[in-house]
Amino acid sequence: MFITFEGLDFSGKSTQARLLHEYLKRRKIKSILLREPGGTTISEKVREIILDREHIEMTPLTEFMLFSASRSQLVSQVIKPHLKKGYVVICDRYYDSSTAYQSYGGKMELKQVLEVNDIATGGLKPDMTILIDIGPKAAFARANMRGNAKDRMENKNLAFYTKVYKGFKDIANHNKKRFVVINGTLTIDEIHHTITQRINKKLNISN
Repeated sequence: MFITFEGLDFSGKSTQARLLHEYLKRRKIKSILLREPGGTTISEKVREIILDREHIEMTPLTEFMLFSASRSQLVSQVIKPHLKKGYVVICDRYYDSSTAYQSYGGKMELKQVLEVNDIATGGLKPDMTILIDIGPKAAFARANMRGNAKDRMENKNLAFYTKVYKGFKDIANHNKKRFVVINGTLTIDEIHHTITQRINKKLNISN
């Protein structure tokens, strides 16, 4: 089973992806936790380039192609082999992020993004995508509370994230069978419980 987590930066999706991975390990279910961009030696090097705050001259097309190259390597080298071995693959972001960030939020045409997404992944679609639904203003408030240095993607403005948020909602509405949308303002435990209930049902795990 291939599970992806999506949402705005500071939505809490990475925390929930990690908690699900730990939950499955306790249940003795083979699983692997990955992140995008990253997950392989090559992809992690690409990640460093993408997120470097000094790369302000990076064009939208360059950014998108770097994300896609990283994803292609991850799918071929890690995701597909583990799915063949019967693992539950959990990925913190996948191609829906490119659609939301580089098309809705950026300047890439939606048709181009969808076509390259399909090429980069070899048509591999998630079995379930969990969208941690938190609006841009709430996400910005969390970012300011943390006070950590932001990477190049996290350093975008509110208008950008408003467009990205609309993108995620549109994508979810067009893929209702695949998406599980969860209120991101709930507590960490409440969100985790909701996720595990859905996973238990999908994998026939008894409570």
